[in-house]
Amino acid sequence: MTDPKNPFEMMMAQATEMAKSMNPALEKFSPTDAFKGFEALWPTMPKEVMEMMFGNTVNKDGLDAKTRLLITLAGLTMQGAQADSAVRQTVRHAVAAGAKKQEIVETIGQMSVFAGIPAMTRALELAQEVLGEEGDSET
Repeated sequence: MTDPKNPFEMMMAQATEMAKSMNPALEKFSPTDAFKGFEALWPTMPKEVMEMMFGNTVNKDGLDAKTRLLITLAGLTMQGAQADSAVRQTVRHAVAAGAKKQEIVETIGQMSVFAGIPAMTRALELAQEVLGEEGDSET
């Protein structure tokens, strides 16, 4: 193969061209901007929706929404907290599901052992943005 592009770049270019052919307005579409818009549109979902989507429908005796969201937050931290909107939304949802500030901080802090200090620090910064919005003073 003589093309210097990697397969991911080629796939993204092909998907972009296909999207433009279906809808010319998508030429200027940015996934990053789309996530910010979604975050502003629906910063949290109702607890009942979270319970339905994250467990009660599939496994009534399984993990509750708060636990599932703390696990999700741990996973997002492990990824290096690259998805700012996803981290912020998960923190908002965890708070809505009953998670305390201390539980959120401990969940992120525990990941420092596995993901490293930079990933933990970034996730804590994002969580603090949300916890500051929420006015949660509970530790």
